[in-house]
Amino acid sequence: EERKYYRRKRLGVVKNMVGASCGGMIIYSVYMGLLQMQLILHYDETYREVKYGTLGLEDIDNKMLMGINVTPIVGLLYTPVLIRFLGTKWMMFLASGIYALFVSTNYWERYYTLVPSAVAIGIVIVPLWASLGNYITRMAQQYYEYVNYKDEHVQEQKKPPKGAFHSYIIIFQSVFYIVFHLSFVFAEFPMVLFLNHYLNDYKHTLYKVTQCVHEWYELLVIHQTSPFMLHFKQEFSFWSELPLLTVCCQCSLQFLVLCGAAYRPTEEIDLRSIGWGNIFQLPFKHLRDYRLRLLCPFFIYSGFEVPFAVQGIILSYGVCAVGMEKLWLLVMVYGLSSSICSGLSLMLLRLPRPIILLVGAFMHFVLIIALMCWSPQPREPSYLPYLLVLIALWGLGTALNKTGLSTLLGMLYEDKERLDFVYTIYHWWQAIAIFIVYLWSALPMRAKLGLLLLALIVASFCYVQMERRLAKKIPFRLPRIPRPRHKVKGYRYLEEENSDESDTDLSDADADEKDEDERRLVEEDRNTDNDSQGSPGPERGGVRDRRKKQDNAAYEQAGEREDYVQHTRD
Repeated sequence: EERKYYRRKRLGVVKNMVGASCGGMIIYSVYMGLLQMQLILHYDETYREVKYGTLGLEDIDNKMLMGINVTPIVGLLYTPVLIRFLGTKWMMFLASGIYALFVSTNYWERYYTLVPSAVAIGIVIVPLWASLGNYITRMAQQYYEYVNYKDEHVQEQKKPPKGAFHSYIIIFQSVFYIVFHLSFVFAEFPMVLFLNHYLNDYKHTLYKVTQCVHEWYELLVIHQTSPFMLHFKQEFSFWSELPLLTVCCQCSLQFLVLCGAAYRPTEEIDLRSIGWGNIFQLPFKHLRDYRLRLLCPFFIYSGFEVPFAVQGIILSYGVCAVGMEKLWLLVMVYGLSSSICSGLSLMLLRLPRPIILLVGAFMHFVLIIALMCWSPQPREPSYLPYLLVLIALWGLGTALNKTGLSTLLGMLYEDKERLDFVYTIYHWWQAIAIFIVYLWSALPMRAKLGLLLLALIVASFCYVQMERRLAKKIPFRLPRIPRPRHKVKGYRYLEEENSDESDTDLSDADADEKDEDERRLVEEDRNTDNDSQGSPGPERGGVRDRRKKQDNAAYEQAGEREDYVQHTRD
């Protein structure tokens, strides 16, 4: 029965991990597919005139993209507070609901529908990804506990041996990104099923284009102001967006039904009992750790390379050479390559930890140099095989980068109570990088490649320095989450000690010593981040031991009094 019980627990953890992975993949499939179809349709002047008349759809698109890219800049300020208030699972559910709201607003495209929903998406991007990263890592830790349930440290809820979670974190993060990167594949279904049959060929779309490697909307010098052969009816976008809205709503229910809670109810109560001020400060306190500071350049580069792959390589190089009708093929190859190559991070089970990130960085370094030296000719479909190979290799570097960073954070901070704050810092720096990509759209391609190359070199150098410091065992500052201050309101919160014990059962000397111990514990919690490694320390352990002895003595004294009273009555 015990084996069956823990087998069901392990299957539940796998179900949670697969549900979260598929949920993230579905959300971004719908979001990117709808956004791509929307921008292409709004670029067509005839479509705008037939459906919306004088409504400025181009201006709406600019405001919408600004809301999506600018809002996450302040994500570091509110993400820990949102996760503290809602919890990890409910934060994912709320974010998926906001993405469904954005899809629904496309049925009535106006300023007051699209722009506020785009701002809402920008608000939840950092909390969603922080929750997803923490959730997958937490599932790996739970799976380890259910596999090794007979071990003494698991049964007594003690700190596990160093590196015990590593193999499970590697496997779970790899599976997550294998599934998630398929979102680039499914995002192209609206393009293939609805738009691609109506596009003019590349000779019409790229009319008068003489040079590539510019922004894609500058390349598409449209002849007769329309890339489409036929005019779209108003009902076209309704029936094309209806399946997307249905799938997005189903994804919200999937987060709610399939994904279990990441933490026990008492652990969630502990987090909410810390206080808003401490929760707000924790991400900034984590930045005192030199490991996170040296990884920040890699976080920034990780935010650079995916938007550059879509806007720079696929659009500026690919669409210019083979036309918009091959856009879906280029994006699908990028998604498939990223998905398949995410499984290569399983090599961390046998190879040293720096291999994955450095191999991905070297791959991108070679490709950036090649892109600096090569510029394709417009309207040349013979370049298609070379472009597919180039995009597939870039997808390989993306897979190693994304999977390697998430796995590395889970391995470095495996002994943390919660990883919400660590993943918040990671995805906040990514959001900053994506905002920078949004700002540099007017720069020449050579300048973009130069900035990308500089960011990659700095990121690789800082990462090597971090690994060298860890190899030398240089101590790092790791602030602990403060002990909760529970306020009893209508219930008693049971901790390790006997909460039903009254101070009257203790002598005056014992009560004074207990008050002194309490003051020392409070003083240690105020200076909790002075401990570099996050271990309790001998003084605090001694205080806990004395408290347990006092509790046992009080319990024995109470038992002796009860026996004496019973004997007297007899």
